[in-house]
Amino acid sequence: MEPHLYDPDVQHWLDLAGIFVFSISGALLGVRKNFDVFGLATLAAATGLGGGLFRDLVIGAVPPAAFTDLGYFLTPFLSTLLVFFLHPQVERINKAVGVFDAAGLGLFCVVGTIKAHEYGLGLVASAALGLATAAGGGMLRDVLANEVPSVLRWDREMYAVPAIVGAGAAALLIRFEALNVVTMTLAAALGFVLRLCAMRYGWRAPRAWHRRSEAPR
Repeated sequence: MEPHLYDPDVQHWLDLAGIFVFSISGALLGVRKNFDVFGLATLAAATGLGGGLFRDLVIGAVPPAAFTDLGYFLTPFLSTLLVFFLHPQVERINKAVGVFDAAGLGLFCVVGTIKAHEYGLGLVASAALGLATAAGGGMLRDVLANEVPSVLRWDREMYAVPAIVGAGAAALLIRFEALNVVTMTLAAALGFVLRLCAMRYGWRAPRAWHRRSEAPR
């Protein structure tokens, strides 16, 4: 398998774009929670970088890219400034931000899977780290904001499932030696489209079979 299926410069800018939109969602949650500017920056950085940091530490890619690339490190703070001064306008385009967030989800679940496999992990473990790359930042954001993580809530549209599907598709492509720029893009698009459909039609993951009790909210 080729170590870099995308041109490294293209990959770098795609990563920054994903970090940027994820960071905006983190900073917006900070606004809703009435956090100060430091709180906004913390949630933005956690959301944008958390999944990638976890993956890099697990696979031994140290120091993580977030601490060796100034662009990775500064992007969440650019998002923080944007939300701090323009959050009413950003709120108005929340649906558009959701679309970009879905695109980041699709991209990161596939890229995370491939990077984990390049560092010697098996296919199942690689797919799991692809999911962690895509959803880990959002989980960390919600925990820091004292909320139940969105990926665990039945009353939210599916988030983890599209990431699992995209990561699983990438793992299967690796298994059958069919991974190239085109198929990698299609796997990312699969996760992206599933997330968009979940947002559009309110798709949710199923709860326990024959569930008879109500858990306190």
